[in-house]
Amino acid sequence: MVAETWSARELLNAGWSEADLAWEAASERAAEAIAKEDYARAKDEAGNALQLARTGFEPIDPRLGTSLANYGLCLSLSGHSGAVAPLFREALDVWRRADPWIARMDAPRVARSSLFHMRMEALHRDTYRARWQQRWHEMAGEAKARIKARIEGLSAGNGAAGATGAEALARWRRERPAMLNDTRKLMAAAFLLLAPPAPKADDAA
Repeated sequence: MVAETWSARELLNAGWSEADLAWEAASERAAEAIAKEDYARAKDEAGNALQLARTGFEPIDPRLGTSLANYGLCLSLSGHSGAVAPLFREALDVWRRADPWIARMDAPRVARSSLFHMRMEALHRDTYRARWQQRWHEMAGEAKARIKARIEGLSAGNGAAGATGAEALARWRRERPAMLNDTRKLMAAAFLLLAPPAPKADDAA
């Protein structure tokens, strides 16, 4: 897959930083390593993503929550399970506190060939944004449910089961937005979360 390249001006115009891109890249590499069962490298890459999230993102940024959960999973897969449970609990807490972060997100502006569609989007911007807000909260609810299921798995003695590196990476590369925007940040947090799907996202509180 061809790597993305962005100029400093493009990053600035999109409100992105080098840390945003570096976090994506490190999280992708962690998923790739898990898919190849290279758990030592996965732990290093997940640790790098966590460091970037702790130093470059807000405490309520869902990417921090994903970084904590992914690092906990990589520790489990590497045989270091002693400090895993606190990482997953902190990850869930970050995602639970992410509502204000999500509320500030801007709905992506879709480039269309039809001037009619562009005008309709401008006229009904609030409705358009409300629909995106619903989708964003659904993604957050799914992520919280997956982390909660992982915590419950720890109690059952299988906290490292169900690693989904290949699946997470494929979904992210298939569905990620082509543009740098707020939706891409949330989708990265949700899709690069290395945890199996939960039965249902019922833990939205």
